[in-house]
Amino acid sequence: MRGLGTIINTVTVIAGGGLGLIIGNKIPDRVRVIIVQVIGMTTLTIGLRDVINTENIVFPLVGMVLGGIIGELLRIEDRLAGIGEFLRRRFTKSSSESTFVNGFVTATLLYCVGPLTILGAIEDASGRTPQLYIIKGTLDGFMTIIFTALYGVGAIFSAVSVFVVQGTLTIFGTSIDSLLTDRMRLELFSAGGLAVIAIGINLLEIKKIRLGSLLPGLVITPLLVWIFATPNGLIH
Repeated sequence: MRGLGTIINTVTVIAGGGLGLIIGNKIPDRVRVIIVQVIGMTTLTIGLRDVINTENIVFPLVGMVLGGIIGELLRIEDRLAGIGEFLRRRFTKSSSESTFVNGFVTATLLYCVGPLTILGAIEDASGRTPQLYIIKGTLDGFMTIIFTALYGVGAIFSAVSVFVVQGTLTIFGTSIDSLLTDRMRLELFSAGGLAVIAIGINLLEIKKIRLGSLLPGLVITPLLVWIFATPNGLIH
């Protein structure tokens, strides 16, 4: 069944969030903090692993710089925050705007950026058993327990983002796979690794990075590879 993996991933996020609401208040603050720090360090490691696989760091570097500029001009981060605030006002009685929005944006970007999101969509589109999204869903569900305990119900609404983003990618999964060469995938995942590192930095509260502004870089990076790393390209 096409799209089954997206449904599973969405359900695991909701289930993890529900469990987080139930047990969240029972987790001492110091325990929540250390768990988030461990998740932050793990996120950094995952991002670094993807970045170092690049064959030419210029592609993800330039792609993410240009993407960041475009993202700021389009105010993508602010628009994501606006969506989070709309959901808060529409569906909850929470008075803590920043906590809800932080939970929504952080969970959304962590769950929707990375190689598993794209590779899983391609697999999900094929109708095969969605093993990648099952694995990803398990990880996302566990992290939602912690994010909900830390940020509240805002993290649960990231399930909407997971459903929309992964569902859309799954619909176009076969087309996306045919458009990307192996080199384009490699540099795309390296650029995604930089975005994942930024998420880890935010989780560790080292520096606040406007994650949404980095999203256009995930489109620009493979385009740069297509332009400059073709057999007759300028960069090899």
